[in-house]
Amino acid sequence: MSLKMRIGLISDTHDKMQAHHMEALKKAFMGVDKILHAGDIYSSYVLDQLEEIAPVIAAKGNGDFITRDDRVSFTHTLNIEGFLIHLGHYFPFHDMELYISSLKKPQDNENGEFDAVLSEHIHLIMEAPDIIIFGHTHRALVHKHEEVLLLNPGSPTVPFQRHLPGTAIILTIDNGKCSTAIIQI
Repeated sequence: MSLKMRIGLISDTHDKMQAHHMEALKKAFMGVDKILHAGDIYSSYVLDQLEEIAPVIAAKGNGDFITRDDRVSFTHTLNIEGFLIHLGHYFPFHDMELYISSLKKPQDNENGEFDAVLSEHIHLIMEAPDIIIFGHTHRALVHKHEEVLLLNPGSPTVPFQRHLPGTAIILTIDNGKCSTAIIQI
């Protein structure tokens, strides 16, 4: 019997994490079972603070120089409640960054050109993940492609590199089904 699991997703905290951001995250992530950080952490101190909420696993971003932290790796492949999850800072297909940026809405499920190219790429992977979690764009995204769920929590501190409310995502896995909620920070 599957248990309900709530996972807090965060990315691109950079060196901008202030006390009010952490307080908002602690409130939003209250009761989560795990936190996945999709990179550009800049400091293990951020992970230490997040670990006060729940266990943390993090991907290394292009701005990360964290060398000795067992929580951090370039990518992670996780099996959580029967879902194969890829966690990394970049979208796993680098030549698709342009397509990713074309998905303007946080919960955009229609982009025929993007979906066609993604289908071509995913079929090249031996074991395609059920969920791909990535960061780097600072733009929250929930996109379902065939059976693959693409999630980018955006950034709680520098969304779109502008002064806008930040974002994170709560991923809930319950009885073999996933649901998501984009949270404003």
